[in-house]
Amino acid sequence: MLSARDYNPPKAHKALLFSTLAFTTCFAVWTIFSIIGVKIKQELGLSETQFGLMVATPVLTGSISRLFLGIWTERFGGRLVFTILMLATAIAVYLLSSVKTYEMFLVAALGVGLAGGSFIVGVAYISEWYDKDHQGTALGVFGAGNVGAAVTNFAAPFLVVAFGWQTTAQIYAGVLVAIAVLFYLLTENDPRLARRATQGTTTMPLREQLAPLAKLQVWRFSLYYFFVFGAFVSLASWLPRYYVGAYDMSLEQAGMLAALYTAPASVFRALGGWMSDRFGARRVMYWTYGVSLICLFILSYPATDYVVRGIDGPIGFSIVVPVALFVVLTITLGFVMSLGKAAVYKHIPVYYPDHVGSVGGLVGMIGGLGGFVLPIAYGAMNDMVGVWTSCFMLLFVIVLMSFLWMHGAIVRMEARRYPEIRGAESSRYLPEIQPDYGREGTANN
Repeated sequence: MLSARDYNPPKAHKALLFSTLAFTTCFAVWTIFSIIGVKIKQELGLSETQFGLMVATPVLTGSISRLFLGIWTERFGGRLVFTILMLATAIAVYLLSSVKTYEMFLVAALGVGLAGGSFIVGVAYISEWYDKDHQGTALGVFGAGNVGAAVTNFAAPFLVVAFGWQTTAQIYAGVLVAIAVLFYLLTENDPRLARRATQGTTTMPLREQLAPLAKLQVWRFSLYYFFVFGAFVSLASWLPRYYVGAYDMSLEQAGMLAALYTAPASVFRALGGWMSDRFGARRVMYWTYGVSLICLFILSYPATDYVVRGIDGPIGFSIVVPVALFVVLTITLGFVMSLGKAAVYKHIPVYYPDHVGSVGGLVGMIGGLGGFVLPIAYGAMNDMVGVWTSCFMLLFVIVLMSFLWMHGAIVRMEARRYPEIRGAESSRYLPEIQPDYGREGTANN
């Protein structure tokens, strides 16, 4: 993290511009199976289980790779790691056009999944260019590269119709190579790497890089991200099926309404970064969890018929969430998720300025795994409970647990720092958002 004195806006903004462009491209590649996977399924005659595994494989590898990619970025710099990552992913994407068997598609999907790891590379790289007062906004703008999923949803179908899915994969690979070359030529090494080269200092030992991962606080941040990012990814793939099953819609209608959820969950991440800088990341997380609990409580309520014994006989009525209200609630949920995603990553460079790669990598990995695990859990909940809204019941429990853990940790942290606030009356209030929260990094909460 730079000091306010060393902060250089022109260089920082240039790094942010090209990093966001690279991340948007990588995210578009990461979701390519959502389009070409349908054609592959038809050609190979895959079962639903085989298809689901193929589509989920990039999500899995994109999540797991974030940990070691974050560590490598701290050691070798984001400029080099980002470039190599894009070139390696481009090779895997190109191979998609030539493989013939299901097993080889899974192998290629492992390589395609590396594109999802680009997020932590960009976070570690960008955080080195900005001071504390501007990091949240910058990381929020960078995170808006999630909109790459929408790029694929809109552009890839036209490419598949015009050229076929094999050529579409080759076009994606070519674009990724071009962006990798531009990124390397038009960006610079981050300031910490430049200082290391100038001063002749060595890189941080691996043991020291991994040391913060033993802190419970880091795992708490990971649980936050499991919801705000992992649940976002899971609902983006689950909502079309939900609309079809719960509201008896066509797939086209379901897809359009699901897109209304994914758009704010991507675009408004930049706003979440600005709000984290302006009001504090802690306060944004309270807003995120508070609104999410309200939305998920309503979404969790299954369609229910009641019969009341009235004076003149039975009185029947029903409680059901109409489509219009459901759409509004999911859009609202997506919006606050986008704010929460930015707030989580605002915490990391403030608490762990020298370990953004390793800590951010772990948080990103756990969050990404949510996108892999939760859809499987939704299906299992449907089988066990037999209620469509069971997926929202599960998310409600996750958010409630996260909120209680966060609030309890903050209350203890504030009580240690300001022992004079302890007392019977203090428990009635939310802890004050202190302007010096950056010094909380020494607390293991």
